Amino acid sequence: MSGITDFDALRRALADNSEEPEGPARNARAEELLAEAEKLNIPLAVIEALGHQLKVYNYSSEKDKMFVPFARLLRMWDERPEDFDEDEAHSLHWVFKWMSAGMLDQPHVPLASIEKWLAEMEHRYRLAGHSERAVRSAEFSVAAHIGDLARAERAYAAWLAADRDRMADCHACELHGQGAWQVRCGRDAEALRLWRPVLEGEFACAHEPHTVLASSLAPLLRLGRLEEARAHHLRGFRLVRPMESMRGAYADHVEFCALTGNEARGLELLAERPAYFTDTGHPRSRLDFMAVVALLMDRLTELGLGAQRVPGPAGRTWTARELAAHARAEATDLAERFDRRNGTGAVGDRIRARMAQRPLAERLPLGVRTVRPAPVPPPAAPAAPDAPAGPGLPALLAEARQRSDTLRPHALEAWAAVARAAPDGAGLPARDRAEIAEHEAMARGPEGLPLFERAAELYAEAGDPGEALAARARAAYVRALTGEVDAALATVTDLYDEVLALYADEGTGVRQTASVVMSRARVLMRRVHEAAGEGIRDGRFAERALAAAEAAVREVLALVEGCGGEDVRLAARAAEARAMLAELAALGGDARRAAELFRRAVDAYLAAGLPWFAVEYQVQIAALAHQAGDLAGAERALRAALEHGGPYVEPIGRAQLHLQLAEVLGGRDAPEEAAEHALQAAHWADEAGESGTLGAWARQQLGGFLLRRGRYAEAAEVLESALADLEAETHGDGVVVQARWWLGDCLGELGEHRAAAEQRLKAADLARHWPEQQDHATLAHLAAESLGNAGLAAEADRAYARAGELWRSLGNAPFLVRSLRARAWLALGEESGAAQARALMAEAVRECEAALAVAGADREELAAELGGTHRQFAELLARSASEEAADAAIRAAFEAALEQMTRAVAVFAGLGAAGLHSRTGAELGAGWLEADLGRPAEAAAHARAVLAAYADTDDADDTARARREEAAQLLEAAREGEDAGQG
Repeated sequence: MSGITDFDALRRALADNSEEPEGPARNARAEELLAEAEKLNIPLAVIEALGHQLKVYNYSSEKDKMFVPFARLLRMWDERPEDFDEDEAHSLHWVFKWMSAGMLDQPHVPLASIEKWLAEMEHRYRLAGHSERAVRSAEFSVAAHIGDLARAERAYAAWLAADRDRMADCHACELHGQGAWQVRCGRDAEALRLWRPVLEGEFACAHEPHTVLASSLAPLLRLGRLEEARAHHLRGFRLVRPMESMRGAYADHVEFCALTGNEARGLELLAERPAYFTDTGHPRSRLDFMAVVALLMDRLTELGLGAQRVPGPAGRTWTARELAAHARAEATDLAERFDRRNGTGAVGDRIRARMAQRPLAERLPLGVRTVRPAPVPPPAAPAAPDAPAGPGLPALLAEARQRSDTLRPHALEAWAAVARAAPDGAGLPARDRAEIAEHEAMARGPEGLPLFERAAELYAEAGDPGEALAARARAAYVRALTGEVDAALATVTDLYDEVLALYADEGTGVRQTASVVMSRARVLMRRVHEAAGEGIRDGRFAERALAAAEAAVREVLALVEGCGGEDVRLAARAAEARAMLAELAALGGDARRAAELFRRAVDAYLAAGLPWFAVEYQVQIAALAHQAGDLAGAERALRAALEHGGPYVEPIGRAQLHLQLAEVLGGRDAPEEAAEHALQAAHWADEAGESGTLGAWARQQLGGFLLRRGRYAEAAEVLESALADLEAETHGDGVVVQARWWLGDCLGELGEHRAAAEQRLKAADLARHWPEQQDHATLAHLAAESLGNAGLAAEADRAYARAGELWRSLGNAPFLVRSLRARAWLALGEESGAAQARALMAEAVRECEAALAVAGADREELAAELGGTHRQFAELLARSASEEAADAAIRAAFEAALEQMTRAVAVFAGLGAAGLHSRTGAELGAGWLEADLGRPAEAAAHARAVLAAYADTDDADDTARARREEAAQLLEAAREGEDAGQG
């Protein structure tokens, strides 16, 4: 079946299977290998195969299969303990703990059997001379599970008091259990204190910090430490995702989503693991999983999404409401089974409390794409006869008029409510109907042009000719926005003449007149912007357009300044006019004056109590400051925009503001705060329905900032989410390349080298068409490094060769040399690759020498590269000597290595103080080679040269101290060699 004919082959197969992903396929292979082991007729082979089977069952969803192989192992131990070697004897006692936990997790195993097993475990540990620490830990788990809190406290204290020995769980696992008990006792902060060494990487194992990260989520939320909770979710879920055995930790992440307004992400998590709904091999984790499924589905139902289709057990479709009922029934049934076994209600109490939790955050942005599902509106029901009525029409009219007269936000929505309450304006006077029509026109944009005319007619009917002219002037401006600037200008000019005549005859007020004059100024501003946008070559036309617009704007100021009083509309006209003058100054190239005028406009809006109108101009100030290299000024303006915009800025506007501030902060080397604003930008882009456009860009930036902060797992999650939406056509291929580059860096730091290579190769493929090839070469080189780290030597060699060609074409000798050196080391690792390795390293030396011969300002860098290449050549020759069969060949290789190392010493010596540490390192390398060649006097000379080089250097220099220590060791070895030679 597998071709296994000896014990060594079996061990290799067992090791290979251990590296496979958790799951049924690995378990099935373990069963096959046990059958193969039995054919070898070697007891230890069977013992190792059974131990392997136990391990893969334990780290899978089929934990209930552990008991049979363990019972067989225990019988073999009792009958012939001499068949077990030291490792397998240790493993047998180690998995006693797995059996204890495994029985506890299976509700069909009687409690009496579990207690009997604890006694058996204690007896066997005592016989084997082990501490009782693991036994007391197991007893604590039993007592805590059944709700015997007094016994649990005693066992907990005994567990911590007992000595740690080889049978104790690793520090990481023990700390997880201890912290979980603190959470159970309501001491969240103490749990997090206990978990800190695991979270900070001091202790780790196959399942840690995976479970600690998951277990910490709810405590962090309850303590209000939301940033940490978000980080732990992104980092922890990445660890848990590929591990089938971690359904309980996976459930913690689903619960986190349900408690933080991330229901959509919770559904994504459920969809990734359909087998978790039905796998029965580990009832305890299934209980936890179904409980949080019920929690999430209840939350969706509360949001009006009970009828939404959701992922669920295979075989049928599910709505949230249906799955909630199913999951609650499953969880309740499982809890009852445990409680019947235990004789207590502890499990049921905990599960009911878990399903009844309330959200701990309305919405916690995660950075990954998670758009809140929109509630499905319930079908309209006829109002009951005695249902209380909403605000009456007079109240709605008063509210709408107050909002529009004082320029409050949401005035259009208020007028829309009036229109709904009075269809067709029935029963309303002409003035009211005019205002309804005009605000509906404003809401519709170009489609509302006929309504402006209707409003004008109604204003005239109401006896307000000035407001009628103003309505027609606003229509002209809307027409200009559609591109009909000349027609709009002709119309608004006539209206301007009319309103001035009317105003002179006191037939209308300053407000109506200012409205027409401002509309004319706006239309003229459109002409200026169109001329600038189309790049009209007629300089005189552009000058005339600028002059006409500026004159019109100044006319607005002349009309309204000093007339405002309590009329915020007139104050707003003055502020807008100053902003127009700022725009004209910017178009004319006077950035300093533009910024000053924008600031005056902002001040005017703030003085009028209209901060939301200031936001647009604060953004302009920020842009001007950015262009001038004043990042601090840009930052101040954007912060002010966010402060003044508050809740009034639409989600897309908030996203843009946060993203601009993130970019400025990133440029000011403040990646931590930049990440916060990029996170908010992604969140508001999602809320605005722009996840795939602005949201993707924000996530790309967020990933970069997290990478700069060393938060690689979080950055990888965010960048992967961004890349799902980033497209070269929409965002530019530079953005996509950068995202893949950053993701490759993250994956490399996380040890996921094959995946890192994939991202870097994809980025390189996009960059290969760019006119400038520096990025292409760098990415190809980085991809080669990742392929080499992933153990894919042939692929790495090809990638390095490609990078080398690019470095050569760019004239970048240092990186060409590095690519050749890397290929040499790869070749040495291959069978019969020593000759190729030497040839590549010799080529690296030649390339470096050739570049150095014509070098200019980069001479010192190239010299350092040459010295390093000679040294690596020496190390490669010495290492390749072990592959030679004859002593003479080995000696020849060492002599050749010494020659290269001596050249390295000479090159580094030429660099003076800058090459000191490199020279002494090469001196020591040459000395050890002399010692290996049986020349102690020469070895001692190299050691003395190093000591002399550092004669005036104190111990504060770590490198100098280490070099002196190694030189002393070399001198001692040389003396021993001399003594041996004389003897």
